[in-house]
Amino acid sequence: MKSAVTVYCGASLGEHPGYADAARQLGQALARADMDLVYGGASTGLMGCVADAALLGGSRVTGVIPQSLVRFEVAHTALTELRVVDTMHERKALMAQLGDAFVAMPGGFGTAEELFEVLTWAQLGLHAKPCALLNTNGYYTPLLRFLEHAAGEGFVHRRYLDNVIVEEDPHVLLSRLSGHRALPHLFEEVAEA
Repeated sequence: MKSAVTVYCGASLGEHPGYADAARQLGQALARADMDLVYGGASTGLMGCVADAALLGGSRVTGVIPQSLVRFEVAHTALTELRVVDTMHERKALMAQLGDAFVAMPGGFGTAEELFEVLTWAQLGLHAKPCALLNTNGYYTPLLRFLEHAAGEGFVHRRYLDNVIVEEDPHVLLSRLSGHRALPHLFEEVAEA
């Protein structure tokens, strides 16, 4: 069965041209790896870049967008499939369900929320799918420092932080996703103690 990667990223391009380049490279890498893309359904920003590159390479691309954002984020009309849902909660749940792995590229509040939700779900055993950060231009380096601090202060379990894949190169990132091994979730660890 062909696997699909759910990508979280901005509906804008950001200030650094490397962000758009990385989004296109990730889309191309997905196509070369014969993987499908699930993403937020917009034609703008990094979302549009990754979707267009994946489509051009022959990947199946599924966009998921709430009705309220169809005009605001400019829904992509050339996708393999565009699913329009009622709420952001439905969007996130469907994107999580459709993907076999999660990759966060640069983005804002929405991207961060989606990333932290799937990381939390992995820790709680709600899924066993790999989670990764495409750390283009060091975008996630400050966040990783914060997470190191949170782990040092006892608020993030070190093993779950260490299980997050962090790469700058999209091809290396996809290769590491395929070799990922799920950890026992937090409640299993508590039960074993």
